[in-house]
Amino acid sequence: MKISARNQLKGTIENVEVGAVMANVKIKIEDPGVITALITKESVESLGLKEGDTVSAIIKSTEIMVGK
Repeated sequence: MKISARNQLKGTIENVEVGAVMANVKIKIEDPGVITALITKESVESLGLKEGDTVSAIIKSTEIMVGK
């Protein structure tokens, strides 16, 4: 599959918490360590995501905010 997003971080799923509608997926990567993705419960089920799976976190954004 080809996609336009260039920011792809490979990692391993540390935890999946599935709620009624949404799921919280924690992905262990080298830096910054752990990122969290909030995705639909349907997506978790469709992809068969579970702890220990190797995945790619694909980041696509039209804007970047910087705070100090």
